[in-house]
Amino acid sequence: MTGGRLPRGIRNHNPGNIRRTATLWRGVSVDQSADPTFIVFQEPLWGLRALGRLLRTYYDIYHCRTVAAIIDRYAPPTENDTAAYRASVAAALRVAVDQPLVRDVPTWVGLMQAIVRHENGVGDYYSPDLYRSAAQMALD
Repeated sequence: MTGGRLPRGIRNHNPGNIRRTATLWRGVSVDQSADPTFIVFQEPLWGLRALGRLLRTYYDIYHCRTVAAIIDRYAPPTENDTAAYRASVAAALRVAVDQPLVRDVPTWVGLMQAIVRHENGVGDYYSPDLYRSAAQMALD
């Protein structure tokens, strides 16, 4: 954080830095004027839930079952250092980048925490309970 200013994703309650699309997310702030590119959520729970749902879609619909497949879709190399992103997330989860992941709350919590950390450059900004609640909502 420079000058005490929080990262964009944290300020927007969108710690996954989900871009604006036609998707109608639950918990979106009525006022979206704070950011022309990324969604602004009412509170962090909704932004974390959206991240978890997006990851669920990758897993269930697009069959992205490994860190490599998920991050390749989530953070394409046209916009990111995808290899570094993959390595960071895999290290946080203590798995190989090509190891299949289990679709459960503990895995989702770890995956979401690693993505939020990578996207925002801050450590564990949110409580484990908030991550668990969001992951449970996302997977239900």
